Amino acid sequence: MRPPLPAATALLATALLATALAAPAALAAPAALAAPAALAAPAPAGAPAATATTTADAEPAGATLPFTPFEAEAGTPTGGASVVALTAAPTTPYSSAALEASGHAYVHLAATGQGVRWTNTTGGPVSAVNVRESIPDSATGGGTTATLDLYVDGVFRQALNLNSKQSWFYEGGDGHYNGSNQNAADGNPRDFFDEAHAFVTGAPIAPGSTVELRKGAANTAAYYDVDVLDAENPPPPAARPAGSLSITDCGAVPSTTPTNGAAAPDAVDSTAAIQSCIDQAQAQQRTLWIPPGTFYLRGTTGLTAKGITIVGAGQWYSTIYRDVPLPNNTPLAALFNLTSTHVQGFHLDSDSTSREMVDGGGGAMDTTGTNWSADGIWSQHVESGYWASGTGGSVRNARVTAVWADGINVNNVSLGNSVGSDITADNNFVRGTGDDGMAVNSVNYNTDGNGNRTYYTPMARITMTHNTIVAPWGGKGIGVYGGSGHLIEHNYISDTARYIGLGAGRFGVNGSDLLGATLNANTVVRSGGNGYSQGQPALHVGNGGDGQNTGTVDRVTVTGNTVLNALYDGVGLSASTNTLMRGNTVTAPGRNGFVVAPPFYPAPTGTATLTDNTVTGLSAAGATPYRNNSAAFAVTASGNSWGSGTTTPEAPYGGSPAAVPGTVQAEDYDTGGPGTGYFVNTVNGTANGYRPDGVDLEAIGGGYGLGWTSGGQWQRYTVDVATAGTYDLTLRYAAPAAVTGALHLANGTGANLTGTVDLPATGGWQTWADATARLTLPAGRQVLTLVQDTGGWNLDSLRFTGTATQPATDLAAGRPTAESSHTDVYGSANLTDGNRGSYWESANNAFPQWAQVDLGSTRTVSRAVLRLPAGWGARTQTLALLGSADGSTFTPLKAAAPVLFDPAADNTVTLAFPAAQVRYVRVQVTANTGWPAGQLSELQLWQQ
Repeated sequence: MRPPLPAATALLATALLATALAAPAALAAPAALAAPAALAAPAPAGAPAATATTTADAEPAGATLPFTPFEAEAGTPTGGASVVALTAAPTTPYSSAALEASGHAYVHLAATGQGVRWTNTTGGPVSAVNVRESIPDSATGGGTTATLDLYVDGVFRQALNLNSKQSWFYEGGDGHYNGSNQNAADGNPRDFFDEAHAFVTGAPIAPGSTVELRKGAANTAAYYDVDVLDAENPPPPAARPAGSLSITDCGAVPSTTPTNGAAAPDAVDSTAAIQSCIDQAQAQQRTLWIPPGTFYLRGTTGLTAKGITIVGAGQWYSTIYRDVPLPNNTPLAALFNLTSTHVQGFHLDSDSTSREMVDGGGGAMDTTGTNWSADGIWSQHVESGYWASGTGGSVRNARVTAVWADGINVNNVSLGNSVGSDITADNNFVRGTGDDGMAVNSVNYNTDGNGNRTYYTPMARITMTHNTIVAPWGGKGIGVYGGSGHLIEHNYISDTARYIGLGAGRFGVNGSDLLGATLNANTVVRSGGNGYSQGQPALHVGNGGDGQNTGTVDRVTVTGNTVLNALYDGVGLSASTNTLMRGNTVTAPGRNGFVVAPPFYPAPTGTATLTDNTVTGLSAAGATPYRNNSAAFAVTASGNSWGSGTTTPEAPYGGSPAAVPGTVQAEDYDTGGPGTGYFVNTVNGTANGYRPDGVDLEAIGGGYGLGWTSGGQWQRYTVDVATAGTYDLTLRYAAPAAVTGALHLANGTGANLTGTVDLPATGGWQTWADATARLTLPAGRQVLTLVQDTGGWNLDSLRFTGTATQPATDLAAGRPTAESSHTDVYGSANLTDGNRGSYWESANNAFPQWAQVDLGSTRTVSRAVLRLPAGWGARTQTLALLGSADGSTFTPLKAAAPVLFDPAADNTVTLAFPAAQVRYVRVQVTANTGWPAGQLSELQLWQQ
């Protein structure tokens, strides 16, 4: 979502995956390239394939498009080009080009002569192409320009102009996680792809001909990542409507110079001329005509129209381009500000380099009034495609690509209106948005700078049908936030990079309650995301997310939806009432099928009915088709098919659980087969005579151990813990080179028990050493998962020794504290007062923040225990632990990292580190997913 909502800032057809432009049969790309094995398990017989576009009620999902997408990974790489695909769900909150690509895959052209080729099997000519691609940023940010060659039937046809001026942001170490930072030195990039279109020079590409994008000698970018090519044969320009008033009649001057991430330097400013023409058309009640050509608005002023019709010659012919002098310090209205107006058939673009005002971020169309319509508008490089309120409006046949914020945001606040009802969004194509692809955004109130609230009418009866939303890199696919009576039906959503694919709830503390919506027959593919390290579900109903766990979500009906290859959980339910989920299918989720109270989405209360749903293809460690993590959320379930995806139940190897304390042999993981007792990416082992089941074992002296380790693999071990307590874990391992973040041990809920374990180099694959960690275990039988975070090591055994004796004294208890800031009565003294209910909270929206304790004299410290109040919801704070002998010079005890405070783990986090001699210990917080401030209720410090 985009401003002007002060309290609601965002954390926010079939032709789409058709292979009409396919690789030649003799050169077809391997099937594995179309669907990475780890994310796209084969569907069972009779189920839709991973690229299906037909929903449960047999009506196609998604838009009927005037073009055919040309997925790079489905073509033929040439000249040594390679396919890059996402092979596992992200383990960090940061992005990658594969994660942001449609299909979560692209073709990488790194050397002269490399390319990707398809055959035109559309049955018709192709006279225009639109390429979604990425070329490198400049070394200091700001972008570059380059060309990429287009070949037809092996013969050079033309060079396509590309640029990276309107892509590439950098998140650094979470400091710019949702911002528009363009400093390349900060690292952790996102927003890799842009889109460029052109008519094909010469004769159209005939049916059966090949089309190839190839890096030639004159193509100067270091590499080209080709995601998709849209092939099209646009109709001729539309004729000028009879009796219309042309903007050229009023002095508007078209430019014929192509844009490439910036305006043509010789373009004439037509702002005043077009506005004059609009005013005349309104006075004369005439249609306004935008003829072919690119017409410029140079400056910060937008266009305003009321009660007229504005028509262009077509998306490929008539363009209004906004050229804002950058950097900009003048507030920007949208390019068009429309009331009860009909617009049709033109293209909107701008030179903006982010959604921020300083970078020229202004919307394409702000719309309100009654019975307005927008038909066949193509929006690019603007803040949002549509920001629309009013009554009885419609957005149809839109193309929204490469915009900074929402694609189509239907709301009740645009242009000062307070109503949003009976609005339809139908047959639209949205790809590569920096926030939600589409949203129903019902605002309850906004607060001005003086604290005065303005209230709005809750939205009602919004319909979104047959839309296609692909690869949003900074938001949800479709978000339904508040109001009532909405219908979200027959939409196709795929390849979210960071957040939920399809969600229904409430947005922020100032959003309206959601009091009724239907999500029917939508297809959600490869969705969910690891924004804020939350592992979000593909489809979600309830409160939570977007930083808030407040308000009412009631009477949401979810029927006949298909969820394929979710990156994490297929469907999540959080705080909500009277939810009906019936006849939905979840296939091959990355984690679980249906989950009540998934991580970071609490469900302290709620009710739901689950009927006739199906889950198949589970493969993750400990995954279940259905799980309710909340004792207070009541679920009535009947007729569901909870297929496990496995045929052998899990059991301890050898029949008896390993004893703790004691030694667990690495090769003795649980039985049950792949997806139950273990998961491996490939089968490489040479010692499978011990256990011929595909795990990568190798001989170690007279025994066996794990080898060929790789990120994303895991093994499960059933153990019997004699006594609850804290145990020392010794890992017998070998590693030729040091491995940072090699592994961790998790419990049955997936909680990280040990923290990430680093493995120093031992010098060889059979040169053994010990690494240690510490974990706390309850008594009794339980399952532990060894998670391989990074490969490059072998493992012989895991030894659990004794019960570690807890130190008798918390060194921080009652000691004086200091802080960078605090809010209200929540000072740092609360950290050492022994009261779990009191807490420190820093000033809001002003990271970094810190709080510290003075131990009075230099003491030996090797462990810190951090707590939040027991009743608080889950949140992740990015924090570092620093130590000092004099209170002025601090050195890291524990490097900055995201730390999860989970009520399931008593909102308690233990940080162990090498023993240090310190007097002052400081916790420095740089991010918090639960509140925009640093928060702690207790800081305990121990000698061991």
